[in-house]
Parts: sequence; C-alpha cells; structure tokens
Amino acid sequence: MNKAITDGVVLMPPPFEAGLDVWSSQDGTPGSDTYQAASNAGFVPADQDFAGCLEMQKTQTVQRLRYMGETPLLPGCYLRITARVKVLSGALPTVRIAGWAGGAGGVNVSGVVQTGPAVQLTDYGRIVEVSAIVGAGARNGVNMVWGGQALYGHFGLDLTGPNGGIVRIDDLVIEDITSAFHRDMMNWVDVRDYGAIGDGVTDDTAAFVAADQAAAGRRILVSKGQFFLGQSLTINNRIQFEGTVTMPTEAILSLTRDFDLPAYIDAFGDEVLAFRKAFQALLNNVDHESLDLGGRRIQIRGPIDMAAAVPNRAQFAQRRHIRNGEFFCEDNAAWEPEVFTSQATYELNDPLRLTGVANVANIPVGSLIEGNGVGREVYVRAKDVGAGEITLSMPLFDAAGTQNYTFRRFKYILDFSGFSQLSRFSMSDIEFLCRGRASAIMLAPTGLIFHVKDCFFTGPRDRGITSIGQGCQGMLIDRCQFLSNETSTLAQNRTSIALNANTNDVKLRDNRITQFRHFAVLGGTASIVAGNHWFQGDNEAGGVRTGGLILTSSHNRASITGNYVDNCSIEWTNEHNHRPDFNSEFSFSALSITGNIFQAIDVAAWFRFFVIKPHGVGHFVSGLTMTGNVFRVIRGVIDRVEHVDTSFADLDYGRMRNILVSGNLYNSVAQGIQNPAVIEHVQNTAASTWVVDGAGPLPFGGRARQVEGVVARSAIRDTSNAIRYEMPFAQAAQGASQSSVHLGWSQPVTGTVAVTMRIDNV
Repeated sequence: MNKAITDGVVLMPPPFEAGLDVWSSQDGTPGSDTYQAASNAGFVPADQDFAGCLEMQKTQTVQRLRYMGETPLLPGCYLRITARVKVLSGALPTVRIAGWAGGAGGVNVSGVVQTGPAVQLTDYGRIVEVSAIVGAGARNGVNMVWGGQALYGHFGLDLTGPNGGIVRIDDLVIEDITSAFHRDMMNWVDVRDYGAIGDGVTDDTAAFVAADQAAAGRRILVSKGQFFLGQSLTINNRIQFEGTVTMPTEAILSLTRDFDLPAYIDAFGDEVLAFRKAFQALLNNVDHESLDLGGRRIQIRGPIDMAAAVPNRAQFAQRRHIRNGEFFCEDNAAWEPEVFTSQATYELNDPLRLTGVANVANIPVGSLIEGNGVGREVYVRAKDVGAGEITLSMPLFDAAGTQNYTFRRFKYILDFSGFSQLSRFSMSDIEFLCRGRASAIMLAPTGLIFHVKDCFFTGPRDRGITSIGQGCQGMLIDRCQFLSNETSTLAQNRTSIALNANTNDVKLRDNRITQFRHFAVLGGTASIVAGNHWFQGDNEAGGVRTGGLILTSSHNRASITGNYVDNCSIEWTNEHNHRPDFNSEFSFSALSITGNIFQAIDVAAWFRFFVIKPHGVGHFVSGLTMTGNVFRVIRGVIDRVEHVDTSFADLDYGRMRNILVSGNLYNSVAQGIQNPAVIEHVQNTAASTWVVDGAGPLPFGGRARQVEGVVARSAIRDTSNAIRYEMPFAQAAQGASQSSVHLGWSQPVTGTVAVTMRIDNV
C-alpha cells in the first residue's frame, strides 16, 4: 500500500521541464547553487528515449544533482529513488543515487549512509537505471539506513569517476515501497522500521517510542538483535520479542498491554533479570496492581534483592500482588549463610539497641542474633556504622552488659529487607522451592498487611518467612504449605522455623506445616491462629517434642482456635521482655485456646501440650481460656497436658486469676484438668475436718485458692447415724502444696460432697 496515496504525502519531485532552479549542484539545502543557467547543464525538451530530460557535462570530481524540496521520510516508511541515465559522449562516469539526510532544525544527520550503490556506465546511448532504497530500518535491501532522526531528504544522484562525459538524465522518480517490507494491513510494526539498530550499544529508545506511537493498536515487533534502551520506556501497545533488550538498572520498562513475566522473559532473555524488571515496573506503573508469573519456573542461583531491583523507591504503600509461578533454587555458594561474631553492649534503658558493636560494618541487616539472654528470632533491623550501633527487632531478656554475640545472616529467595517500608503487598499461588538451599521470604523492616496465600514453602534451609522488624504488622498467612527440609531429623535437632512475627494483629489461617523446629514464633499481640495443622513428630519412641507455636508476649490477646496441634506443644513465654520480672503489668493474660485437636504419638509421660515459661520472677496467669479442646495420645500415656517450665523462674500461684479450663476431652492422659474443678469427696470415717485434695484436676500446680460451692451428694450423718442439715465451713489453700480445701463441721460426720474449687480469683 503506497503511503504517497493513502497519506496524501507528495514524494515525487517536479520534472526538469518545470525549471532547474529547484535542482541543486550541491547538497540541495536552501541557498545552495542550482543548475538554473549553469554552463554545464540544460533542459532538453525532446529526447528519443526520455522525452524531456536534463543534459549535463561532468566537470567535478563528484558531480551532484539534488532536489531542493524536502521529501518527507515518515516513520516506518521506505522510499525508492530511481534515475535513468545514458552517456552521449566523452569519458564514461559512474552513477549512484544519493541524498542529504535532514534532521530536526535542518541539520544533517551525521553517521548515516547517504549514497547508494554505484553503477559504472560502460556504453554510449545505452539506458542504465540506478536506484536505492532509503528508510529508518536496517532491513535487507535498504541501501541508506537513516534511523529515526532523519525527517526528510534532498534526493538525487552523483556522477563520479573521470570528468568530461556528457550524460542525459530522465526525470527522477521517488516512490513509497513500504509494502515491499510490510503492509499497513499487517497487525504489527517493526521497531527497526523506526530506526532501531539492535547492536546492543546504540540507544534505540527513540525508535521504540516511534514504533509505539505508530502502532495505533497493532502489535510491535522487536525483531532479532539486542536493543539497548538507555532510559525508561512505556509501551502502550502489545509487543512481541524475537530479539532482546538491555537497560540500565534504574531504567523502567513498562509493558502496559503485556504485563506478565513471560513477556519480560522474552524481552530480557534471562528469567531472574526479567523478574526484577517486571517487579520494578509493578512498583512504578499505576496501570497494574499485580504481576502474573505465568506459571513459569524461575531458576535462581542466589538471593533476589527486591529493593535493589527498584532503586528509585525506598518505600511503597499501595496494593501490589505477585502470583502464579515457582522459584527454583539452583545449587550455588551464594546461598551459604554469613556468620559473624562481635562484641557489643546492651543496656536495659535502651532495649532495642546494641552499642559499641565491633566490626559493625560487616554485620548484615537481617542477621539472626544469638547470645546469652537473647530470645528466639531476634534480628538486626538496622545498623549505624558511624555510631557502631545495631537496632534490634525485639528486646533481649537477660543480656545487660557486654558480651560476644553471633550474627547469622540467612539467604532468602525474595529479600525485601532493603526497603525501609513495604505495605499492602501480597503473593499467591507461588511455590518457593528452596530445596534445602535457601530460605524463602524476608520482610521489610516496617510495613502493614503483608499477605501470603495459597503458596508452598518447600524445603527451606533455615526459615520460611522472616520478619526483622515491624513489616509483619497485620500480616496474613492463609492456606499455605510449609514443608520442612528436616523431616528425617529428630525433633530436638531441627533448626528451621516456618515463620516469625514481632508485631500485632497477625492472622495465620488454614495452613499446613510439617516437622520444623517451630511453626511460628509470634512476638506481638492480638493474633488469630485458626484452622492450621502443624506437626513436628519423628520416629523416635519416647522422643522429645518441641514447641510448635511460640507466643512471646505475656499480655497476648490471641485466639488459637480450631487447629490441629500434632506432636508438639504451644509454648507461652515472655522472652522478648527486656525487664522480664513482673512489674505492674498484666502478666500472662488474655489468651484463648478453644476447639483445637491436640495429638501426640510415642511421647514420654512427661510430655505436655501446653507450656508456660516465665523468664522473670513474680509472674502469674491473669487471663486464660482453654475450652472445647481434644487431647489425645497414641501409643503411650502422658501425665498431664499442661506444665510450667521453671528453667528461668516459676509463677506466683497466689495471684492467679480469671482462668477458665473446661469442656476439654482427654484420651490417654492420666490426669485431665479443670478450673473450676468439681471434686467429689467421700468421707467414710467420721471427722469434723474433711481434707479435699484438688492437686490432680486443678491446673498449674493445683493450688486451691477459692471454694465456689459445696453440694452434699448424700446424707451427712453424725456418729449416731443421724442426718445433719448444717453447712460446713470451707478453708482454701490448705496443706503444704496449698492444693487442699478443708471443710469444717460442728462435729464428726460422714458423707459425700462435691466441692467446686478454683486456682484463681475471678
């Protein structure tokens, strides 16, 4: 299809009979010399071959003929310039099509070929046709590739070789032959037609922009080659890559109509680079809220620094989502954790800081901190090299003073720690195939509502999801599978942890977690843990079982409901309190454990499903609900289901309050627990003081601190067998262990009573 017709563009220069004042003997630009009244040229009105034509004697080394009109060179358009010449007499010259490439401001576009193939004239009177094709793209058959900067040309021909010959030249023909390369009816445009070079060095950004503008809904074709894009580029039409592109790290490629990972893989030719550039575009383009990985497996050989992929944004707080793909860890030394040991000082009045840190510059942000008095899952949140200080994710419970600490930096598939803040970010339907080589996700130091759903965390080496600060505030983990790489390892020897969180309002729902050391270490409050199944058993008979869910906030305000707690315990501590001794606070309180299934197989009799572990003196339970749970042991019997771990301190049982333990079922548990507990006491020997022991069914040491009721289950009879109708006097907290209630009668009596006693004050 001819653009000269369809677009109304005038390409043909006027015939010579219209006058030689528009035909230059130089480059054709305004003010150049013309052939009007030239001594060596003139118009011949009648030639037997050409009709009207120009007759010229060659008098210069390069005898030029240029049309002084500006013949437009439209983006994507290809022009063929044709001349018919013959020699009448004299020396036989060489002829070639030539032109002057005009750019913006009337400046010649340097560096482009401005002459066509030369043809040697060999006979007198023989008509020779010479032609050349000019256009923006370096296509086969294009003789003069002018790129995207040339806007027009002054076209004509050159005579070279010996001087003196007399030639006649027919009217010059300029025609649009774009249809020889592509047609408007085709549904694509090629970036090469708009000046793209594709040599990996020349900046082809302008050509891509021109092709995008010309596409008008058609697809853009990036033909074979490597195209360097030196600045950010937004493509508004669909695009197909046969070649690839390279860009500076800071430059953004936004494919608004093909925004998915497969398109970026086609564009960059490398899966990891493609993911980084697609993520960069995701955070810099308002047209998209999600990145589809297209079901692709991304094979990676080292951690992906997500913040480094987006160097123009230190924080981000708009909803963004990544979905539908797999990250596959290849074996590589880049996954090896870094380990450093440094001396540092901890002060109680500055609980989130280490000072005087030796070699602080080498300690990476995100390192796990180990040392005396350091609780589980404490990380380097930030560091100040000049001040020699480290900011901690959580306080240390017993580390006042100076000591050596170990800093262990795990390596993560997706590492967001370089952001100062990342909020409202989510991922779904992704498998993190860690293969025992890498951890999966490290969160940013701060942020709100990080959401992961329907994902697989398969074989993490050290951690599944790690929070090094407050980036876990309001975190949601739904319907995910955390599959341990330590399945064959004894429970007590495992080191991997599925996830941790330091702040409040975390929701863990409907997940399945297999055989980690811990499922979750939760340091915040107001968490909801519902519908999950976590199991941590091994094949060792009578083996050790570790804590599955670790709660490190004493005033917890958490709801643990409808979970399957399998071969592990729920552990409640205050190990992230820098002043662990009780001091005018709520102490262990506001925890609800309701409707869960607890099961253990082949465990020792001393195993417990629920453990409280205070790290300071004076603590007590001041708010706990345990109702509707099922406790079951297979191939063995355990003594009880609850325990207070006194490794660091015991509870103050005289201050227990607001505890409800009822409606639970016990299978293969020697002693179930209740609070309040109803104890049936049968007194066969007449006595004025009855001793009713509550040590068994009362939880946490069994101190009987209150009596709520005494109900006679039979007639109360004196030594004469007469029925007595009096009420006894009840004394709580009796005996050496304070687990007994004494009922005082006015005289020795026998009978059966039900005593309702509590370990707490309501």
